[in-house]
Amino acid sequence: MSHDEQPHPLLRMSLTQLWELFPIILSPFNPLWREWFEEEKSFLLKQLTHEKVLRISHIGSTAIGGIWAKPIIDILVEIPQEASLSQIKEKLLEAGYLCMNETSTRITLNKGYTLQGFAEKVFHLHLRYGGDNDELYFRDYVQEHLLVARQYEALKISLWKPYEHDRDAYTAHKTDFIKKYTQIAKKMYQGRYEVV
Repeated sequence: MSHDEQPHPLLRMSLTQLWELFPIILSPFNPLWREWFEEEKSFLLKQLTHEKVLRISHIGSTAIGGIWAKPIIDILVEIPQEASLSQIKEKLLEAGYLCMNETSTRITLNKGYTLQGFAEKVFHLHLRYGGDNDELYFRDYVQEHLLVARQYEALKISLWKPYEHDRDAYTAHKTDFIKKYTQIAKKMYQGRYEVV
């Protein structure tokens, strides 16, 4: 059966229903998150053996270390400009991912969302062209600046309960903080993650 015939039941749910089933949950830092990323990275490389992948990175709060985070492993997969986003998306769908959002330059997929709620391991995969990787700069900066990490953690905890069932608002309220430190980080680490 092709992916177009019958959409996954989760893809037929409204945002309100999805947010009810998958509320914002924050957990204390779990060292297993890094292991889960490494396992999933190995799995992805096996699925994409015939594709050119520039870099697979652990991003998001679970990659920062030591701070409370949504227990969802964010993975950035960068591919060359000449590669086909849609071709790689098809491979990821076959590997058990669901496509959540798609533009001409970015595709977001996830795995670990079930009709009963979150599975034990949940992944968000961000498929992009090489160099579209601001999250790497933000991650590094926050990892290296404990005070900023604590401020980020406090911000997230303050947003958790008010926006438990509104993921868009939760994300929107973090945007200015993330932008501010991403800009500082890109100056400080200029060229660190450029793709040549």
